[in-house]
Amino acid sequence: MRSFWSLMRAYWISERWKEAWGLTIVIALLTALSSKASVWLAEASGDLVNSIALFHDPDNTTPLASLLTSAGLLILLVLLKDAGFIGIRHLFSTTLHRKWRRWLNGRFNDALLDDNHTHFHLQHGAGAQVNGIAASPDNIDQRVQESIKGMTGGAIGLAMGIAGVVTSLFFVGQKLLELSTNVSGLEFLGDYGSAVLAFAAIAIYVPLNTLIALKLGRLLERLTVSMQQAEGSYRGELTTLFRRSFYVAASHGEGVQKAMHQRLYGDIDRNWASLNKINAGYMSFELIYNFVAARIVAYGPSLVPYMQNSISLKAYVTGAELVNSLISPCSWFIHVMPEIATLKANARRVIDLAVAIEHVQKPRDFYRLSGHSDFHYGTQNAVFGLRIQNLELMHQGTDAVPFLSATNLRFRRGEWTFVTGDSGSGKTSLIKAINGLWPYGRGHVDFPEGIKSFYAAQDVKLPNVSLKELVCLPCTRHEYSDAQVAAALHKGGLGDFIEYMGQQAREGKAWDQVLSGGQKQKLIVARILLQQPGLLFLDEAAGALDAQAKIAFHQAIKDHCPRITVISVMHEAVPPKSATGAEFYDSVLSIADSVASKKPLVVNLPAELTTILEQAQPLGRQRFPRIRLKEK
Repeated sequence: MRSFWSLMRAYWISERWKEAWGLTIVIALLTALSSKASVWLAEASGDLVNSIALFHDPDNTTPLASLLTSAGLLILLVLLKDAGFIGIRHLFSTTLHRKWRRWLNGRFNDALLDDNHTHFHLQHGAGAQVNGIAASPDNIDQRVQESIKGMTGGAIGLAMGIAGVVTSLFFVGQKLLELSTNVSGLEFLGDYGSAVLAFAAIAIYVPLNTLIALKLGRLLERLTVSMQQAEGSYRGELTTLFRRSFYVAASHGEGVQKAMHQRLYGDIDRNWASLNKINAGYMSFELIYNFVAARIVAYGPSLVPYMQNSISLKAYVTGAELVNSLISPCSWFIHVMPEIATLKANARRVIDLAVAIEHVQKPRDFYRLSGHSDFHYGTQNAVFGLRIQNLELMHQGTDAVPFLSATNLRFRRGEWTFVTGDSGSGKTSLIKAINGLWPYGRGHVDFPEGIKSFYAAQDVKLPNVSLKELVCLPCTRHEYSDAQVAAALHKGGLGDFIEYMGQQAREGKAWDQVLSGGQKQKLIVARILLQQPGLLFLDEAAGALDAQAKIAFHQAIKDHCPRITVISVMHEAVPPKSATGAEFYDSVLSIADSVASKKPLVVNLPAELTTILEQAQPLGRQRFPRIRLKEK
């Protein structure tokens, strides 16, 4: 879906093609019937005008009956066309719009939320460009919702307009040729003289004004794109404000935030003012065009043969109404040029998003557009654990230098490693990079083959999901029984919530609002115990817990996840110990002077010596006899 037409036809060649083509065919048939009804309406209008003109004619013995019959037939035809054909067509077209939008929205959601973490990469490649176009599009939420909705609706309307032009040319043109007569001075055209005059008037008037509309439409398209960007940026900033409102309040940053809002809304206001001017000019142009079309162009061509007494008043009115009914669909592009401009703007934004999604399918190549990115991820025998070699982390920019380096790090099976370093030294960036969530840098990471990996951050912000779904992440709720989830909640310290685990909210509040900071981190424990990973990354996952709760947090993992490898980032300078004083962690990974190095936390004695010491420990201070060597 990298171009306008590939985006337009994708639904019709998808797995839903029967649905798409079925609705399209029904809409096309109703459009054709509507065009044919326009011919019937023109004839009925001619009959009505003729019955009015002949109302006092002595030869008209039933003037009132003829008038009422003509008027009644005209009303019935209007009802048939507007309420029948057009009304039913509207129902089918809106149904097609709804189904097409749902399918396209699903495609983009699938693409954004794939295993490649496309949604994440799109937000972290700012500044990258492909062929002069920003690789990371702005306001993705607006593109997925408003732009897709506007584009699909506009495209269907455009297609129906084109179909209306074609069917009107066929049916109305055919009737014009039937009613055509010769015109003095154009005898060489025979009986097609008046029809040729009508077609010539339309062919000159409509295209000339369409060119004017196209020029105005290009201005509207550019302004619409700018307006959508400005609206999206302002809405995005408001959304972000309410997520960080505490920090704004705590820092008394309302003044700065207000100035930012004023600046962003200023962009909206300027674009809006320009749009209003162009729209006002376009409306004036369209009103003048409609008047000239209906009163001059429609009635002008048939006036010549009527003045020559070649046709009757009824034929003159019928012909004029036919020309007018033909001008209307042919002028469809003029009438909907503002909508076409919006359609093109929406399509451009959707296409840009589709192109960006395709670029992100290879994250390393994508990030290379705006910096250094040469990470390699592989697997090795689980016996050797996790290995990191020649790792360098950088920020965006082709001239960026590494802010963290790790030459050779190994984490054996069952080892617990505590990551320490100053704030901002790159602790979290390191574990993000190991998990493929850091964009810039280089290095090799080999994961233990066949071992489940689990990344635990401080919180999971997923509203509108049940507690069971939160515990089962990243799996679905169907992969674990209620009993398994209940056991995990109990072991994690959230047993009081077991009876509510099938609910999306409690007392009208989502779980993100119900659970306190500490309870959210107990939820992390429950998730870990349920998933039973072999490799666990803790990114300040116990930051909201007090000292005793931190011990319980670690003890639960220690007791219920045997042989798990843990790499943990915490605020503390030293790792926590168990209630008995035993160490949870086996090693420390220190980050100092931009270099990460790992060393044992406790020197492990040989197993034989450890056994001797354990056996000797109950003897307390008992002295052992010295072993002396006899001299020869």
